[in-house]
Amino acid sequence: MRKRDTILSTDQKALALNLDKFKYGSIVEIGAGQEVARRFFHVGAAAGTVAKTMSAYDMAVSDDIYGHVDRYVSRARLMQMLDKEFTQVVDRLTHVRPKNTTFFAYAATVTARSFKQKNECHGWIGIRLQLHPGAQPSDVILHVRMLDNDNALQSEALGILGVNLIHGAFFHHDQPEWVIEGLADGLSPERIEVDLIHFAGPYFEEVENRLMNLHLISSWLTRAVIFNPAGEVVVPGELLYRKPMLVIRGSFKPVTCVNIDMMLGGQKQFSQESAVAEQEVLSLAEITMNSLASGDSIDGADFLARIDLLASQGYTVMISDYVRFFRLRAYLRRYTQKPIGIVMSVRDLEVLFDEKYYDGLEGGILEAFGKLFPDNTHVYVYPSRPHGAAEMITLDNVPVPGHLRHLLAHLKENGKLVAIEPQDAGHLEIDAAETLAGLRRGRGNWEQDVPEGVAQRIIEQRLLGFDSE
Repeated sequence: MRKRDTILSTDQKALALNLDKFKYGSIVEIGAGQEVARRFFHVGAAAGTVAKTMSAYDMAVSDDIYGHVDRYVSRARLMQMLDKEFTQVVDRLTHVRPKNTTFFAYAATVTARSFKQKNECHGWIGIRLQLHPGAQPSDVILHVRMLDNDNALQSEALGILGVNLIHGAFFHHDQPEWVIEGLADGLSPERIEVDLIHFAGPYFEEVENRLMNLHLISSWLTRAVIFNPAGEVVVPGELLYRKPMLVIRGSFKPVTCVNIDMMLGGQKQFSQESAVAEQEVLSLAEITMNSLASGDSIDGADFLARIDLLASQGYTVMISDYVRFFRLRAYLRRYTQKPIGIVMSVRDLEVLFDEKYYDGLEGGILEAFGKLFPDNTHVYVYPSRPHGAAEMITLDNVPVPGHLRHLLAHLKENGKLVAIEPQDAGHLEIDAAETLAGLRRGRGNWEQDVPEGVAQRIIEQRLLGFDSE
């Protein structure tokens, strides 16, 4: 992928659009003022770009214009707005504008900080645009979280983001990664988060939206994205809200029978927590960005294969940039106060109790554990039997540095670290690295290491480097 060679300021982007007489459309914003439109008027020559600006804050007025919707800050309302505004601007102006005009409609429906509300500040924004005169329109849709604590600052950030989106969609539509990277121009990660993006339409038919959402993390626009078992990108807050969650971290290259057994054991133990209703538990398979990366790049085919294989087993998949577990817990705590369980192999306790892992934390390992276990969060530890070993390694006999044994004992005695039993001890000797090496040589014993449906997909679709020769 080519790197962006020029980064413009917000005003430069707005003026470039205003001076382009062939880009023309409507800007409608519900919530947080008219900041996007204001940006275009502020730089001058807005008559060259803006056909109409509008807000419809009153729900009855909004419904009268766009039709009823169950939730006003929702993707459904955004799509109603884009449908109405784009159709209107095309129908009204096609016969009076120059033939080379490409029309657009920008829309936003957000809930920002107010005097009365302290709820999450978020919204849906998007643009529907023609990328060639007379062409069928294409869409770019975002879900955003506003992180400033002040309404005026949130409005300002949305104004910058909106200009970035309109400019990027028009000028970089052939490089969708640039559209994403440009969203952050003029904004720091502390001000706004984009946790979902979706490209659609004739000019984006070749765009793989799952890879685009991964690029949100690479571009520091979010720290995590989530895919449901259908492989679709979903808004984290909508999926995770008020649910007890059980998370297993791994590379899942490929997902093996031992991964499945670990999760089953974790679910059995987790469901015994007093605040956990088994049918409400959301099971997450989490992959960190550093386990996806190869050098400075990410293999898109490898990433999609892992997502598809986990989805085939019914997992919701989270891709995150949280190397340390306490940061993962803090992210999940945005959305739920229900119990959180983290499932890990006893082999991973070596990392968890490695003090170098916490370099940069003033309180070191004690601070990290204080942040990981302040409430109803538990780590469930699955045993291991190294190949050829007679004895299992468990939470009770795992070796840790001598000066940390009392810390391990404290966490066990207080139910923060909990041993889980294998549901099928025959899977204990599976080594994911050996499984991967085996599948890359072709068919063989590795097929017994993975669920039957996973082996079938790997072979039929030649995933993860499977060699059919």
